[in-house]
Amino acid sequence: MLKKTLFLFTIITFLNCSDNSLPENCLRPVFVEMNKNLDLPEFNSLVIGNAVEITGGAKGILIFRKSTDEYAAYDRICPTNSCNTAMIYENRLLKCSCDGASYSVDFGGASQTEDFICPAIEYRAIKRGSLLSITNF
Repeated sequence: MLKKTLFLFTIITFLNCSDNSLPENCLRPVFVEMNKNLDLPEFNSLVIGNAVEITGGAKGILIFRKSTDEYAAYDRICPTNSCNTAMIYENRLLKCSCDGASYSVDFGGASQTEDFICPAIEYRAIKRGSLLSITNF
């Protein structure tokens, strides 16, 4: 009986873990599940503090290298969906050309623009050997 109760409690806990912290007008991540081989030439410029753009997500994905083994991956879609063009990466910021908002790749995609509360969409990026796994779960 204890095992069944514990199992039921675990299921209820996971079902209640949806992201309700974002305002209603903020975009949610699209399904992403990919592995990228960091040994490929397209990633040669991915040194600490630099980024590369790849296809995927809603408008492309920016991979940012934080340290030797730590990476961040952000969707290039403007978080409020106010723009048809992908955000550009400049000076460690993702910038939306339509509304002028900018988002820090160093601080989890946090908005750097006053009165903009939606963060940039961040995907999980985990390095395993020479592979970088990018997912939204």
